[in-house]
Amino acid sequence: MIGFLINGLLRKQLSKSLTSILGSGVILGSFVVSLLIFFQVKQGHTAVVNLFDFISVGKLSIPFSFQVDQLSSIFLLIITGVGFLIHVYSAAYMHEEEGQHYARYFAYLNLFVFSMLLLVLGSNYVIMFIGWEGVGLCSYLLIGYWFKNIDYTNAAKKAFVMNRIGDLGFLLAIFWIIGKFGTVSYGNLFEQVAANAKTLEGSAAIVGITLLLFIGATGKSAQIPLYTWLPDAMAGPTPVSALIHAATMVTAGIYMIARSNILYTLAPFTNTIVAIIGLATALFAATIAIKQNDIKKVLAYSTVSQLGYMFLGLGVGAYTGAVFHVMTHAFFKALLFLGAGSVIHAMHHEQDIRRMGGLKKYLPITHLTFLLGCIAIAGIPPFSGFFSKDEILAAAYAANPVYWVIGVITAGMTAFYMFRLYATTFLGQFRGAEHLHGHHPHESPAAMTIPLIVLAILSVIGGWVGIPEVLMKDAHSLEHFLDPIFAASSKFAHPHHLSHSTEYGLMGASVLLAVILIFFAIGRYSKRPELGEPTGFGKVLANKWYVDELYNAIIVKPLNWIGKFLNNFVERDVIDWTVNGVGKVISYSSRQVRLLQSGQVGSYVLLMVLGILAFFVIQFFVKK
Repeated sequence: MIGFLINGLLRKQLSKSLTSILGSGVILGSFVVSLLIFFQVKQGHTAVVNLFDFISVGKLSIPFSFQVDQLSSIFLLIITGVGFLIHVYSAAYMHEEEGQHYARYFAYLNLFVFSMLLLVLGSNYVIMFIGWEGVGLCSYLLIGYWFKNIDYTNAAKKAFVMNRIGDLGFLLAIFWIIGKFGTVSYGNLFEQVAANAKTLEGSAAIVGITLLLFIGATGKSAQIPLYTWLPDAMAGPTPVSALIHAATMVTAGIYMIARSNILYTLAPFTNTIVAIIGLATALFAATIAIKQNDIKKVLAYSTVSQLGYMFLGLGVGAYTGAVFHVMTHAFFKALLFLGAGSVIHAMHHEQDIRRMGGLKKYLPITHLTFLLGCIAIAGIPPFSGFFSKDEILAAAYAANPVYWVIGVITAGMTAFYMFRLYATTFLGQFRGAEHLHGHHPHESPAAMTIPLIVLAILSVIGGWVGIPEVLMKDAHSLEHFLDPIFAASSKFAHPHHLSHSTEYGLMGASVLLAVILIFFAIGRYSKRPELGEPTGFGKVLANKWYVDELYNAIIVKPLNWIGKFLNNFVERDVIDWTVNGVGKVISYSSRQVRLLQSGQVGSYVLLMVLGILAFFVIQFFVKK
């Protein structure tokens, strides 16, 4: 918040170097504090810190307070750690911006991280909602950062409006919680729910509250049907895409449901909805990503798909697995977006992968780190994505084998489209000479490559904190760390345990499918990249199943028509006519009454006498 205020208020006075040092420095400071908090929590010290009474009406008391525990401390590290690397990267990536706009960019970025920290630190749903709205505002400001481009501002408005739709659900859920339980503080609420679990399980109130919370999560975390804003969010600068997709905002919905785990455990119907929507989103977005040619659009639909995986994990009760995947996804998705930014920087803002190819020899660091990110997201052991994805898929199989089948197919598609992207961009012949007018691409500066290297290391080893018991006995450190958060849920959940042989079989099947499709994609697209426009069913996928067009036809156009009708008929012919008519009547009446002001004393005396007579006559009749 300090960084936002200084960079925002003094944006005309600060130099670029001072702006970037301050903007990145405050995040580094936050990361150091988050580390200290994490080690304290690891030693068993958790706390709820009450700052002041925020709302106090009758029996309802909502404090402005923070909750530091296992779940919030994990998210603090992800937000500030990955956020710091993105800030450092931004200092070089945005160097062409004017000083004032450069400072505005860092001010927005700092406010974004502040809002996300507020969201995960709040000890009740109201404080979470303040941070929730804050990240929505910041996404609007950053997606539309280049506000002179009308397409970018439209994308920003789209993100803002679609988030508001979800936020309405979240807000209604908060009101319902207040009406039902009289509190929104996590501690008091979850204790009440656990104490009355038998009567509340499957009740209309719990199902209604959890469904409304989930509507809020679908908006923020881009699930069907409120996912279309996220690919359009690519209009913002690439580091913003990395921040939105990896460390902040889209993980807010996952955090909210993980925090509310006891409510969802007691609402099996809602859990089924969450799992189905998550799985459908994962599969749907993966099919779209297969035919995208904009390097950032492929990664955007990849994010939507991976978020679907996380919701699948939440829906089948694998809360730890979902949080684990949030962490590993933050590493490899930030790496992939920043790697894409490095490619775009080298290609002079070209984003079409059909005009790239052969960049391996020009961008050695970017190439190697991007490759590691692709392997991680494809779920190849021992990279980070393998462990978190495997935990979710194992829980999905235990809940319903159909979930697992669709999940594995989606995982195979992920491996395929990521290595299609990799092969088309980095392998084969260079196809961008015409765009670069004969110049060769060049590696990015150290301020951009060092964050790539750090994230690449985390993408390789980041999953080792959650190695499953089947591979290493007593290695479930992340699950043990998060046990206190999900302890109440574990009492009421009905887990299905898998044998070790089944787990090995599930792992082997998913990895084998991914490896086959990786080699197929590399062999196919390094030699014969898709350079023309897609045809047939490929055109449907390239046009994103025409969902945007469908929304425009059934929602946007009818609303615009209603708006024009209300404007042209109701506003002008009814409201304007009425208001203007009143004005005309008053104006005409005043002109007539003004004639009484003749300036003759005799006339005024006569009117006074007539007025007194009228007064006496009225009084006489009233008394009578």
